[in-house]
Amino acid sequence: MQNELKEDKWYHGISRYQWLVLTIASLGWVFDVFEGQIFVASMNEAMPSLIKTEPLDEVAQKNPIAVEEHQKEIKGRLALYNNVALGAFLIGGALGGIAFGALSDRIGRKKTMSLTILFYSLFTCLSAFSQEWWQLAGFRFLVALGVGGEWAVASTLVAESFPPKARARVGSIFHASSVLGTYLAILAGAFIIGNESILEYAKEAGYPSLPWRIGFALGVVPSFLIIWIRRSLKEPDSWKHAQETAKQDTSQSMGSISNLFLPQFIKSTCIGVLLAAIGLATFWGVHIYGKNVFLNSVKNDYIIEHFEGQIDVPKEQKDEYFQTIKATLKKWEMLGMFLATTGGGLGLLAFGPLCEWFGRRGAFFLFHVGGLISTVLLFQVFHNTVVIGCFLPVFGFLTLGMHAGYAIYFPELYPTRLRGTGTGFCFNAGRILAAPILFIGGWMQKDWGYTLAQTATILSMLYIIGAILPFFAKETKGSALME
Repeated sequence: MQNELKEDKWYHGISRYQWLVLTIASLGWVFDVFEGQIFVASMNEAMPSLIKTEPLDEVAQKNPIAVEEHQKEIKGRLALYNNVALGAFLIGGALGGIAFGALSDRIGRKKTMSLTILFYSLFTCLSAFSQEWWQLAGFRFLVALGVGGEWAVASTLVAESFPPKARARVGSIFHASSVLGTYLAILAGAFIIGNESILEYAKEAGYPSLPWRIGFALGVVPSFLIIWIRRSLKEPDSWKHAQETAKQDTSQSMGSISNLFLPQFIKSTCIGVLLAAIGLATFWGVHIYGKNVFLNSVKNDYIIEHFEGQIDVPKEQKDEYFQTIKATLKKWEMLGMFLATTGGGLGLLAFGPLCEWFGRRGAFFLFHVGGLISTVLLFQVFHNTVVIGCFLPVFGFLTLGMHAGYAIYFPELYPTRLRGTGTGFCFNAGRILAAPILFIGGWMQKDWGYTLAQTATILSMLYIIGAILPFFAKETKGSALME
């Protein structure tokens, strides 16, 4: 009886090498996410330092009435440029994911993973030398080429290395490791970008942008992971078999993007792309701004405490006061990011067991409905700092958890010869669809007068589509991977 119970455990019989594959793939994904999230952690410092504007005191001398309008214009440009950078990251990730995903089917998972890590490490480091906002946005595009490719290859490798009973669990563990990458970005934001000593030294040295540049320079570290990959990993047997079959049968070609649109795959491909597009658009347009809601609430509390008894405090006074507590506010911002990320990590871990209980379709439905409700509550209903702080993990859980489903579900939709191609295409074509949505989000704030909260709430309506899509999707619970 005891032996039977052991057999039921999903991790029973998993070999040491399989755990090694999961570890290496997860580390690649950890650093992958760090390269993406370091921009989120530093965007409020990096982009303003790259925008050339006329000093406020000079504007005030020319026309005191124009100061507020000038500040509003700068804020609008920042919102637009940040969204352009985020959009460029999505487009770059899409192209890289599709290209490297197909390449992994042709030359192998091991070689391609090494190339993607080299790519994102190099260009994140070079981002530290940006002198104009468009240069930083351009580097974000190049970084994303490797970022998108690494996820496609690593998720495929994990799916091919584990048996069906463990696939959903290890897929969740793999994708949940992303929170460690975000934690690294948070640590860089709190103790390097927001470090008072470094800020003071940089200011005295006449180079105030130094802290965020150091944060980006750390992006070179993951390149050392390539050595471990080259020494420890081997190509999956299923890939070797598919390659031999392709040599003998030209109809079984490896890595053909056009084959994703064959009658037996086109429905799954379209649904996979739409699921990824919704998840990525809401991640970059909704999820990452949870920390801003928390930070704005903290700022209001500081204003009430510092300007006690004063009514209608001028914006200039508030901004001047915030400059004096800049490092403190940065730590509050990073705390908000930590809370949302922690909840998100738990959501990613939970997706695996939930999709074993309710099926892949049921889990996607539950998380999209939860994402919509939690977004409306955070951005429109809650205003108390303590309540917002306590709710951020719930918000993160519900708005991020479905992303683990992409690592679990997409590899199950295709045979080995198309697995890397299909997985990469679904996730990264979704980036292409998501990018224009982010551009629209930037314009909504810059030109149309919408607040950040209003913009995020409107974008959260995409969750409704995400909740409907699973009813048309293929259920793969308990099925073996296609050969």
